[in-house]
Amino acid sequence: MSTIESAITDHVKNQHTPHMPVLFLGHGSPMNAIEENEFIEGFRTLSQNLPKPSAILCISAHWYTQGTFVTASPRPVTMHDFYGFPKQLFGVEYPANGHPALAGETVDLLRPETVIPDVNRGLDHGAWSVITHLYPKADVPVIQLSIDYTKPAGWHFELAGRLLKLRTKGVLIIGSGNIVHNLSLVDFRNMNTLDYGFDWAFEAREITNQLILSGNFGGLLEYQNLGRSMQLAVPTPDHFLPLMYTLGLRKEQEPIRLFNDKLVAGSLSMTSVMVG
Repeated sequence: MSTIESAITDHVKNQHTPHMPVLFLGHGSPMNAIEENEFIEGFRTLSQNLPKPSAILCISAHWYTQGTFVTASPRPVTMHDFYGFPKQLFGVEYPANGHPALAGETVDLLRPETVIPDVNRGLDHGAWSVITHLYPKADVPVIQLSIDYTKPAGWHFELAGRLLKLRTKGVLIIGSGNIVHNLSLVDFRNMNTLDYGFDWAFEAREITNQLILSGNFGGLLEYQNLGRSMQLAVPTPDHFLPLMYTLGLRKEQEPIRLFNDKLVAGSLSMTSVMVG
């Protein structure tokens, strides 16, 4: 039994309430939606051992807005919000239903912050490219919450805590991004070389992993002050901030485990996190 299988089995055995775990998934390239690799196997192993959720709330790096929005369409479209990829990828559809009632509850839980329901927004690839491997039948309703780019990491961490009630209702909350994410320094010659990273990327991964596993989230909230390697790893906060939601939803003393903990293309990490 793999580490993640053991972790999930322990979670299910030790549950005294219907709390769902919380996830941060390193989504990497959109090609992961259609490719076979060890990261996809990691997602599948995860899904085979998780209790089936009543719904999914995803916070994706690819919905980056001024203000906070939540998808409220009963049938969100599959967004192909990328370019320069094979035609096959643009043909992928993920026809999960939305959940307007859950969107409304999310709006209420996050008050007094203003959250605007968006009935036109679909599911971006940061959401569907990973959720498709967890629930390939698209039989779990999915909504998304946007990331307000005007707010600091600590604000997002605190906002996440207001969603804790959803875990008791069987809602699986997923942050989707990449902890180490510097596209300007990607080594395209080594896209398929496993655990290939620049020295600074390995250092940044070690720093963040230690802070995550120790529960020292305060250090992560001030990631800009963690040295040169972290400045290179997080040149913009969009792919890092989804992690704040995952960690902000942790209950005291809940276990934290890492999986898919490898670097790719020199400057990207696929490190994923399960809380609970």
